[in-house]
Amino acid sequence: MKTSLTRAVENHSVGHVIFSGHGCTFALVEQDHLVHPILDYEQEPPPSLADRIELSIPPFLETYSPKLPLGFNYGRHMLWLEAVKPEALNCADAVLSYPQFWSWKFSGRKVSEVSYIGCHSHLWAPLLGDFSSLVDSRGWREKMPDFEKAGAALGRWEGVSDEGAALSVVVHNGVHDSNSALYYYRSVGFEDFTLVSTGTWVVIFNSACPFDALDEHRDMLANVTVDGRPAPTIRFMGGREYDIASGGWNKPISLEALSRVMAKGVFALPSFAPGGPMQGFEGRFVGPEVEGEERAAVALLYVVLMTSLSLDLIRSENAIVIDGGLVKTGFFAEILAQLRPEQPVFTSPTAEGSAFGAAALVLDTLGQKTFANETRQVAPSGLFGLEAYRDAWKAMAEIDEPEATQPRKEFHA
Repeated sequence: MKTSLTRAVENHSVGHVIFSGHGCTFALVEQDHLVHPILDYEQEPPPSLADRIELSIPPFLETYSPKLPLGFNYGRHMLWLEAVKPEALNCADAVLSYPQFWSWKFSGRKVSEVSYIGCHSHLWAPLLGDFSSLVDSRGWREKMPDFEKAGAALGRWEGVSDEGAALSVVVHNGVHDSNSALYYYRSVGFEDFTLVSTGTWVVIFNSACPFDALDEHRDMLANVTVDGRPAPTIRFMGGREYDIASGGWNKPISLEALSRVMAKGVFALPSFAPGGPMQGFEGRFVGPEVEGEERAAVALLYVVLMTSLSLDLIRSENAIVIDGGLVKTGFFAEILAQLRPEQPVFTSPTAEGSAFGAAALVLDTLGQKTFANETRQVAPSGLFGLEAYRDAWKAMAEIDEPEATQPRKEFHA
């Protein structure tokens, strides 16, 4: 990391650095060192321990964090580590979220940041704007550093170039990646909209969704924005599922391939990765066997259909902005626009909203506004038979229409 930053300073005169990262990882730190290796969030606690851990997890209506497998709720991994190595938590003087781990490594300052701690961790009560009962019941609050805003300047990293010249870079407080993308699109003028942030995960934010529509069994949650506001969200591991279902295809997909697999009646059914709105189902293909681009076309249709299902569940009726890697697959946005004709669908030429949002946070700290809205509205794909294909997919996957919103009692302190 230091070598890469040194190269960036030498080649591009970089003067500031900020870290944007996924929402499942923490580091235990004492003074100037880790007290335990950072856990891989794709580890499942042993069944005997998992049952005990579940007893400590706060109710959904307090944290709006659904109970997820592995370490997708990092409070769950903290409970696991506490059960097997209590000395690690006992001696730690700080619990750092993953971007804040890197901010600390480069600035020397230990801080917290709300968008990451509030991201399906079990550690935050978003409607209260405070730590959850889990944090207080385990005595962890004193290990949580003071909060700083995402983008706040924390200090400097001093390095040396290959030629021996001194380098100095301002280090800024890091941010949760999808919330960073949300901030970017808000910063360029979007207000009432649904963000579809794509990468390993497809994370969908719709602030217009009522909280009582969030279903913990569908991987729906309340994220927390960089300014501390709850943001209704649904997600599934769309990028990972596409990679698995497509057989690792990494080139664009043509309309002709999409039309062929639809005509053949080939379907991919959920789910090819943990989490998401269709948990407990094993991903599989139905219909004639396909390979290469045609297999990738089926995978692309699957991910678009899962995205549209998620948009239904999150009550999306406003404009849609699509960001991230799945835009590069070819026709992801256009197929979605055809499935949702009442909603304008926009894509960005950058496809890197997380990085641009992180940069916008730094520029805001410096009092600068440099980004313009460069999104474009996409035209529907015009695939013949797409709507019938969607209906057949829903029937085979046994997907019901979302139920009407039912009022539920909210958690209060």
